[in-house]
Amino acid sequence: MADKPERLYKVAFDLPDKTADWARASSERLWTGKTSVQMEVQVRNTPFYVKGIAFGDIVRVRADHERREFVFEEFVSEAGHSTVRVIIKDDDARDMIDAMLRGFECSWEIDTTGYLWAIDVPPHVDYVSMRVALLRVADEGKIGIEEGALARAHRDGIGLPESDR
Repeated sequence: MADKPERLYKVAFDLPDKTADWARASSERLWTGKTSVQMEVQVRNTPFYVKGIAFGDIVRVRADHERREFVFEEFVSEAGHSTVRVIIKDDDARDMIDAMLRGFECSWEIDTTGYLWAIDVPPHVDYVSMRVALLRVADEGKIGIEEGALARAHRDGIGLPESDR
């Protein structure tokens, strides 16, 4: 008998005002899967706006009965993935970034505008090399970059302090 597909649940992550203005939304909803701990879930996609959260991370949620949804309460543990966001400023950069990300074995989602890319950087990726390659394109003015959440190993590789998740 084949395994049933994992049942996923949306969780609302409320955004700070500055991000909410830019995102034109007060919260971002991410797909999550259950864990063995009640009210703790594992993030199953890469956020476009939420900071400090990456694919596979474990977070605690609470039921918001007024809103009729689960809402992020606190970060529990990282899975070793990082979230990097790229804004395409020059349409010629799309194919270059696509090829680069494939070469680093990353996955990504693209928002409805086609300009904002949410990139999942798995634990095995040499983030130092990937970051250098992305910064080279950014220095040419073709993209903007934001490191939304850096896993410990990726942070250590580029020499960032613990507090900069």
